[in-house]
Amino acid sequence: MIHDPISLAKTVFETEAQAILSLRERLNDSFVKAVGLVVNCKGKVILTGIGKSGQIARKIASTLSSTGTTAIFLHPSESSHGDLGVIQPGDVVVAMSYGGNSIELNTILGYVARKNIPLIAVTGNLQSELALKAQAVLDVKVNKEACPLGLAPTASSTATLAMGDALAMAVLDQKGFSSDDFAENHPGGGLGFKLARVRDLMHTGSSLPVLTESTPVKQVVTVMSRGDVRGAAGIVDEKGDLLGIITDGDIRRRLDAAQDPLAGSAGALMTKNPRTIDASEIAERALFMMEQFRIQVLFVLDKAGANPRQPVGVIHIQDLLQAKVR
Repeated sequence: MIHDPISLAKTVFETEAQAILSLRERLNDSFVKAVGLVVNCKGKVILTGIGKSGQIARKIASTLSSTGTTAIFLHPSESSHGDLGVIQPGDVVVAMSYGGNSIELNTILGYVARKNIPLIAVTGNLQSELALKAQAVLDVKVNKEACPLGLAPTASSTATLAMGDALAMAVLDQKGFSSDDFAENHPGGGLGFKLARVRDLMHTGSSLPVLTESTPVKQVVTVMSRGDVRGAAGIVDEKGDLLGIITDGDIRRRLDAAQDPLAGSAGALMTKNPRTIDASEIAERALFMMEQFRIQVLFVLDKAGANPRQPVGVIHIQDLLQAKVR
């Protein structure tokens, strides 16, 4: 029987959604024990599985690694040909098998039993060999697959993925893994851009347009027209602390209002107490501030440093847009 594609897709969504939601009622002390085993692991967490379960295991290993837990994937077939050596005292093994009786896992199950390596089972069969040999069992049984033939692993693999993610997120939370830690592990791609720090994108050194209150306005205009960051200059006192900022807008308003716009000094022209941002803030926060207050430039401070009011850099909205922060 051929089904309407839209109707079939909706059925798949509903079946898999129900499979995930049903997992909530089966969370128990075994889940808590599994979290504890991973959190307290002194070595690495080794994920294993064959077929679709193996593909899910690879993904969970990656998720754990990116969220503060050293994890790798061990292929069951390769384990019989020397790769068992990656399992060492202090490790924890997480084996995924919906049926729980995959013969490919036998070598690993026997090895961890002999070596007294903690085993976490993720399975839909609580009476399986895998479940019976594990110290913690995560039940991912589903009522039916989303496949119209009832054969292809669909709802079951989705449930396994969700349970693995739940385990990884609970471990992340228990370890106190922070957004700063996450940023360190994701320097590339969209996440890397989104989590980049202001210090990674700001201009420093000779590119920092900083002048004093007594600087003539003519010189201010010259400084604002050159360098990497054009259109703004910071004004500092004798200690180097930031007092104010002069922008293109200030210059334009002076041209409209003053008979001799280039006369005078920077102190009379600057806007006092400008908005600033800390070097440790994520770059997206800088972009949010610029959009919220309709400004193009932020001077950067190191608020945890010895001189928290001295500018250490400057960042322009174009720097953030070019870095694809959003």
